[in-house]
Amino acid sequence: MTRVGARTGGSAPRSVDVARLAGVSQKTVSRVLNGERYVSDEVRRRVLEAADQLGYRLNSAARALASGRTRSIGVVTLGTALYGPASLLIGIERAARDAGYALRVVNTLEGDAGGAAGAVESLLEQGVDGIVVSEPIDEGAVSLSVDVPVLVLGAPAAFGGTRTVSAGVGAELLARTATEYLLDLGHTTVHHVAGPGRWFAARDRLEGWRTALTARGREQPPVLTGDWSAASGYAAGRELAAADDVTAVFAANDDMAIGVIRALTEAGLRVPDDVSVAGFDDIPVAAYVTPPLTTMRQPFDAVAREGLRLLVRAIETPGTDLPPPDDPPVELVVRASTAPPRPRAPSRG
Repeated sequence: MTRVGARTGGSAPRSVDVARLAGVSQKTVSRVLNGERYVSDEVRRRVLEAADQLGYRLNSAARALASGRTRSIGVVTLGTALYGPASLLIGIERAARDAGYALRVVNTLEGDAGGAAGAVESLLEQGVDGIVVSEPIDEGAVSLSVDVPVLVLGAPAAFGGTRTVSAGVGAELLARTATEYLLDLGHTTVHHVAGPGRWFAARDRLEGWRTALTARGREQPPVLTGDWSAASGYAAGRELAAADDVTAVFAANDDMAIGVIRALTEAGLRVPDDVSVAGFDDIPVAAYVTPPLTTMRQPFDAVAREGLRLLVRAIETPGTDLPPPDDPPVELVVRASTAPPRPRAPSRG
């Protein structure tokens, strides 16, 4: 069997066949399949449909020789199953595919000798057109010059180069919004369970919490630090349960918030009647724990799309200035784990 319109005789379809079926020139086919601009949506649709109908695939090696680019983007990401980094990687992969680029992913681990710099070096050796460094941790000073565009998501730009852009999920703003929401409910102050100090993501959320309390002139309670796990949130929750002045807690991710709720419940405290708890991420299970968790939803897809848009523009139009990234959306998901504080019964003297 052959597809309708496919070349017969066993020969592979060529771009001229795609052009003939789509009713366009060979040059237009080349522009569409190379992801170039200045092609109408209607023409692009016809060409792609014709290529699919004929089973035509552009030869990647030939395209690289002709354009000087490999149509591939390297990604450096932490080798972790944590919801945030994993979800951001999925968003990057989707955005890169939509832009017509393949991904080459290198995972790093905390404590790796080479770290992110070593991962970047390995990607440069593979000849990628650009690099994404996704939510790295603080590894100190990085002495590495990169000669391709680099997008750093969720951290300051750490690599020297001619085309480096930073973008992020706006974690500081999201954390400030969550803290302000708890204060607006009537809580005098908000306690914080932070993530690991080497993570820029944890630092941003800590800073957002501090900024909200400072702006309202509220006391900043001592910060408890976890490792993103529910177990560390549970340990922090036991400390909070032992205090008699805690009415609201903002945890730097949902897993730790769930651990906090478990510890408070075991100590005989009711959430949210005695203590309100808010998280960060909106993991899938957040809506189904008891009580359902109020949380800040991270805009992973929006950030990945915006970041990849800037990176692809830097790759394909190297002589133009890059605009600043658009601000990511802010979405607070209010559920049953938060409420206004209730008057406490007077303590017995």
